[in-house]
Amino acid sequence: MILFLVLLALAVVLAIIGVSVEGMQYLLAIAVLLLIADVGYLAVRSALRRRQAG
Repeated sequence: MILFLVLLALAVVLAIIGVSVEGMQYLLAIAVLLLIADVGYLAVRSALRRRQAG
């Protein structure tokens, strides 16, 4: 769970920098991709947990 929170915080920070600094829109794109990967990681982890519990 700590990895999820760290990746989420990193995505938010990159998004803020990407929006506020001119010429750094690629950081916003990286933040969006990181957020998608983070949500995917959480989905896989919760699915594996349900499989082990059930």
